[in-house]
Amino acid sequence: MVGINSFRENSTSGFLHSPDHPTGDALVLTHGAGGNCQAALLVAVADCLSSIGFTVLRCNLPFRQVRPFGPPFPAQAADDRRGLREAVAEMRRIVTGRIFLGGHSYGGRQASMLAAEDPGAADALLLLSYPLHPPKKPEQMRTAHFPNLRTPTLFVHGARDPFGTAEEIRSTLEQIPAAARLSLVENAGHDLARGKFDIGNLVIKPFRELTNA
Repeated sequence: MVGINSFRENSTSGFLHSPDHPTGDALVLTHGAGGNCQAALLVAVADCLSSIGFTVLRCNLPFRQVRPFGPPFPAQAADDRRGLREAVAEMRRIVTGRIFLGGHSYGGRQASMLAAEDPGAADALLLLSYPLHPPKKPEQMRTAHFPNLRTPTLFVHGARDPFGTAEEIRSTLEQIPAAARLSLVENAGHDLARGKFDIGNLVIKPFRELTNA
């Protein structure tokens, strides 16, 4: 059994998945630019991870706490990373094991930027549909921080994602000095089929292999 409860501590808000038999490890998971922590993909991933003992916090980024709708402003990105840092700090008060950090699209990008700025922020990253570049603008790559990313990272990417092809993702993995892997979801776009795919084999299994969890 897994308990799911509303969570609010200091500036962190969301939903906490608490397994009956926790492993001690936890994941802070956040959303993309157009969504919130109630996104179906995040719920599905959190349910699967918590079913095997992970404590999972689905949290809203600061920009979403201020505005219920609409995208983030670029000038607020640093504040969103601060929010993730605070969410990780809250989880360290709850669990005794490792803290992993992840997110969908924009949320994953901010998680990776935080880890590049502070390698101690998380023990591993789970990046769902990393927005490698804007659709049809491959010249605008969002990888400047990758050479500073020393945190093991799993990219879960849809084969039909317009924000980056599988080939583009694979080529950028070489820029990351830490262990980095790609798990490709066939026939999925940027929303990763809203979590309606084999999460066990395409997310949980490779993430556990990457982290030895």
